[in-house]
Amino acid sequence: MKKTIITMLIALVAMTISAETYSYLKFTKTDNSTVTYSVEGLKLTYDNTNVTITNAEGTSKLPLAQVKDMEFTNDAGSTPTFKKGDVNMDGEVTIADVSALIDYLLTGDATGIDTAAADVNTDQEVSIGDVSALIDMLLNGEA
Repeated sequence: MKKTIITMLIALVAMTISAETYSYLKFTKTDNSTVTYSVEGLKLTYDNTNVTITNAEGTSKLPLAQVKDMEFTNDAGSTPTFKKGDVNMDGEVTIADVSALIDYLLTGDATGIDTAAADVNTDQEVSIGDVSALIDMLLNGEA
């Protein structure tokens, strides 16, 4: 009988205690800037040089060398921003971004590129269509 009561008490406590739910994953970079991602649909993958963050908003990469800390939080902080077409993340959209995008498509190596910025035609995938859209941006002076 005592065992049953203890088991019921443990079950009752377990039902009343719930893990805290967090809405965001925040990375602190080595320069102490932060970037925050929604946890909706969150998936993290790592390779030797990058962490790839995929969520409901899309996919982004952070070089592991720039990651100082990572934590779950309910503070939205700053959301990741990118300039559409700035594939090589140098702050400008130029022919160098076209080259970086083509290299990525040929090799699959995303080192040094922002895949969110590479989805120029915003169809949720990076493909040859994005190369065409990026060239159109440059030719039309939209960059």
